[in-house]
Amino acid sequence: MAYKILAINPGSTSTKIAVYTDDHPDFTLSIDHAPEDLAQFASVVEQYNWRKDLIETALADNGINIRDFSAIIGRGGIVSPIESGVYEVNDDLVYDLQRARMQHASNLGGLIARDIADEIGVKAYIADPVVVDEMMPYARISGLPELPRESVFHALNQKAVARLFAKENGKNYEDLNLIVCHMGGGCTVSAHRRGRVVDTTNALDGCGPFSPERSGSLPPGPLIHLCFSGKYTEEELIKKVHGAGGLVAHLGTTSVPEVLDRIQNHDLHAMLVLRAMCYTICKEIGSMAVAMKGDVDAILLTGGIAHSKRVTDFIADHVAYIAPIYVYPGENELRALAGNALAVLRGERIPKEYKREAYDDPSQINNVERPSKLRDALLGIINPQANAKPLSAIRQYLRKWSKTRK
Repeated sequence: MAYKILAINPGSTSTKIAVYTDDHPDFTLSIDHAPEDLAQFASVVEQYNWRKDLIETALADNGINIRDFSAIIGRGGIVSPIESGVYEVNDDLVYDLQRARMQHASNLGGLIARDIADEIGVKAYIADPVVVDEMMPYARISGLPELPRESVFHALNQKAVARLFAKENGKNYEDLNLIVCHMGGGCTVSAHRRGRVVDTTNALDGCGPFSPERSGSLPPGPLIHLCFSGKYTEEELIKKVHGAGGLVAHLGTTSVPEVLDRIQNHDLHAMLVLRAMCYTICKEIGSMAVAMKGDVDAILLTGGIAHSKRVTDFIADHVAYIAPIYVYPGENELRALAGNALAVLRGERIPKEYKREAYDDPSQINNVERPSKLRDALLGIINPQANAKPLSAIRQYLRKWSKTRK
């Protein structure tokens, strides 16, 4: 039986849709949104009906009957942190998408998918939203309890590329240790350990490498001084971190091909800044190798910037000693969405249930009256199972060090 799937990917300036029959793309379209059209809406949620109408009109204009679809899948939004996987759009998920803690067009993906699915009597799904959170407990702690590290990254494309690499090499994603680097308008670098992203950079909040439009991690002292300098409003400073930082702050453009052309014409400043961006990516790849204790099967470079051999060669020159490097240029989030829906329809993947959860406050971890997944994870480390290794690497190191001190 062939399955027909509609994939929906709302972005900040466009809404992309694709129709797949099984894993074959029948129709793709990017509906671009002019700034003046978006300006009529005070919030992303208010764009809901307008974007949905655009999608349904585009399908009808191209002779596509929505009642032929077996499932609808949308890009997931900024909801509660969840494990990787495919989620049916239930009432809890709809509630959180409508009241998302951050305005982002991806919040509309699941909402539009659910509405169309309800109309035709099929299931609606999301898959691997940017808030996929599988981080190690201690990877969440920063130097200030008020500012925990959060998992916000290009989960959909990273997971899809990682699974593709595993398939091409005749292995299971869950058996590999991979470092995946997505390089686009924002850049995220993640440690995929046996199918789980145990640590990652957060491009949305400006952490990690800088990119064409994001600042990356900044020196905290000077940043605080800048905040209180009186030169900028809070909104302007947030824009510097996300939207007006990185390449565009230095060179006035977010286009890597344009920067490469300038380098070809002997613009040494452009060359210096691009190399600096690539260098920050290399350092994050190195830190993710630490997250996996140096046991890395491969480094995967993906995203639009990965089309540039100058960029990928620079990165390879710095990190090839860690593991072999494979390049998957570009991104195809619609294909990844459709592939996830198809896996559910074929029974190859079981959809997960989304549940709203309260923030697991690390400072309250000793309060046994509060439920805590974090407490359970740490207790498992303190009291390992009987078949656990009797001597960890850190204990071996301490024992060796103590002997040299005698």
